[in-house]
Amino acid sequence: MAFHSACQLQDPVTIADKLFLDLRRAILEGEIPAGKKISEPELAGAYGVSRGSLREAISKLENCNLVTRKPNIGARIIGFSTTQMMDIYQIREAMEGMAARLAADNMSDEELVRLRQLLERQQAIGNDPNSIPQQSVDLDFHFCIIQGSKNHRLIRMLCQDLYDLVRFYRFRLTSGANRSVQAYQEHNLIVSALERRDGEMAETLMRHHIRASRDNARKCIESMAVSPEDLNSH
Repeated sequence: MAFHSACQLQDPVTIADKLFLDLRRAILEGEIPAGKKISEPELAGAYGVSRGSLREAISKLENCNLVTRKPNIGARIIGFSTTQMMDIYQIREAMEGMAARLAADNMSDEELVRLRQLLERQQAIGNDPNSIPQQSVDLDFHFCIIQGSKNHRLIRMLCQDLYDLVRFYRFRLTSGANRSVQAYQEHNLIVSALERRDGEMAETLMRHHIRASRDNARKCIESMAVSPEDLNSH
């Protein structure tokens, strides 16, 4: 069972809903460049929709932190910011550590079984950290633990406010050290702690895991030897 960001509509109803999902995917996967100014006439024509539906979809993207809007300037796709990315990792370390501690007490046995199954899927997919299935399973693993905390405000803050940004940055860091084997091992230790209902150890392991991911992301940027402006243009 996959868990999704609150920004992920499962059953789009209106034209604006479908457009939002199409634009969201295009932004997250880099089809629409980071930092690009949004031209309403251009997008309305490209997608064959009314300006009203487009504006509604853009508002939804703004709520997911993928679009910024300034008075008298208009809307644009968020730009790549190394500082913002590191800030996100710091927030994730604290909040996901807390989620893991709470999940050790609050996850049901059935949820722990599903979490173990996700881990088995991660191992089966292989060692390509940049594959869409690998990234999807990794995020589903984290969502599962966050949901297992049963703290609704924490779930909202992580799943709605942060995780589309996590996807946004992850897609753009497609080089650097392969961490998939190490990440699997870290995930396995976290699940074992949760299964033992050891909240303190689960939090410690999750914090270590997020810090290691942050350090890997920094190495990826250094290995790419490009500026954020270069990343914003791709």
